[in-house]
Amino acid sequence: MNPAARRRIGPLLLCAGLAMSCSGSAQAQGQALAVTEPVSVTAVAAAADSGRPAPLAGTRLAGQGLLRFWGLEVYQASLWVGPAFRPESFASQPFALELEYRRAFKAGAIAERSIQEMRRLGSFSDSQAQRWQRALQAALPDVRPGDRIVGLHRPGLGARFEQGGRLLGEVADPEFARLFFAIWLSPATSEPTLREALLAGVGPG
Repeated sequence: MNPAARRRIGPLLLCAGLAMSCSGSAQAQGQALAVTEPVSVTAVAAAADSGRPAPLAGTRLAGQGLLRFWGLEVYQASLWVGPAFRPESFASQPFALELEYRRAFKAGAIAERSIQEMRRLGSFSDSQAQRWQRALQAALPDVRPGDRIVGLHRPGLGARFEQGGRLLGEVADPEFARLFFAIWLSPATSEPTLREALLAGVGPG
């Protein structure tokens, strides 16, 4: 696999850490596709989940995207934001990012790949990386198809992870939270098409 394709697999393994040129309409209809690149993202109509309770009080569904790898569905990501949410200052605002997995992943692989993606977006020491990776692995479960994991961004506090309204774990470090959620929300994300789908319902940033 060439380096460019390898970089774009980044979000595949993320729970908050999970990797584009197929026909979205054909994919939605389950038709056979000629895949020209390994990674593809299809925007999902927000109305599809509009009847579900928000995972964070005071938020609304901003956008959704379905991530595929070589045509195989990996996860559907959904972003829930407050009325004043601005993408350019996401690190100072509360929001919820939900991943509904379509494939199984081990918590250790999710945590390891998350740290690799975070290194693309910020600078931190090897010892800090090891602490964050251990903390994230402890906070996350192994996931199976159909599992929904919610990452809650808590400004000034860190990240909280939930499943079905039940606390899974926390990483109490604001810098970790900023870089972790930047995997999806930073303009420098490795998956700009997925970012665009998540932010479809908010202003430019």
